[in-house]
Amino acid sequence: MRQKRRLLLLTAILATVVAGAGSASAATVSTQTAGATPQNHGPSVPHYDYYLALGDSLGAGWQPDPVTGVGAITGQGYASDIAADLKKANPHLQFTDLACPGETTTTMLNGGCAYPETYHSQIAAATAFLAAHHGSRVLVTLDIGANNIDGCMSASGIDTACVTSGLTAVGSDLPKILSRLKSAGGRGTSIFGMNYYDPFLAEWLTGTTGEGLATTSVALSAVFNGLLKTVYTLHGIPVADVSGTFDTADFTPLVLLTSTLKVPLNVAKICQWTWMCAPAPVGPNIHANATGYSQMAGAFEKVIFSPTRLWWW
Repeated sequence: MRQKRRLLLLTAILATVVAGAGSASAATVSTQTAGATPQNHGPSVPHYDYYLALGDSLGAGWQPDPVTGVGAITGQGYASDIAADLKKANPHLQFTDLACPGETTTTMLNGGCAYPETYHSQIAAATAFLAAHHGSRVLVTLDIGANNIDGCMSASGIDTACVTSGLTAVGSDLPKILSRLKSAGGRGTSIFGMNYYDPFLAEWLTGTTGEGLATTSVALSAVFNGLLKTVYTLHGIPVADVSGTFDTADFTPLVLLTSTLKVPLNVAKICQWTWMCAPAPVGPNIHANATGYSQMAGAFEKVIFSPTRLWWW
């Protein structure tokens, strides 16, 4: 009964926030892929002159050191994987990554990201970049919003007031971010967003209470990703289905995580593609590992390299 009340409350939160995001955006708005990896798309890879990666720690390619657990920006993020594939079509592609670990939608607009950067606000740096390359073919990828709600879940459950505040900020800020990016970009600028996997599925491994938390976290993930899809769609931005790639909602089938332990498919992928199930001091850590980032790149490339988007090249 408590679980049902949580799901109903999360659904109500989504309806309220989406309605607000839709009305705020109106004035400015003119599948599952289990096992997918980035492919060599050969002549179908679009020819971009520049690739601009924006967002939070996932966009920056943040990972813990596999021995000490100390986190750092690495060259093994999804953006680096995408850049490597784009260079198959244009070896002279210039790759710029402005993503800031710890960034929220609010700090992206106003500055204040916890990680030191050369810029004050990421959106100002991004729009300046797009304005400087207005006549070029520019790819932009964006992941943002997870840090607005990551702190809303604990072992005792979900803090709905925290969720409401976080989602409200996303619903208010993301339309402004997208509008500014679209206004700064030229005709050759293509922008792609993404939804998120659910790292808290790893709670499943802690026992009966953890299984309940994992189930509730997936409900929250659906609410959050639903909001992202609504805002991106209102602005005509295609969305990479990272959540689907990680089979976030699939508690069946049961698969072997170890030689003796069977877990739901979504739990297994979180353990295999992130650092959430790694022993201390490396884990638990919400960030993707190299394999997980490769999967995320594949989800992006599925929409970036879609034949229906290549006609103008």
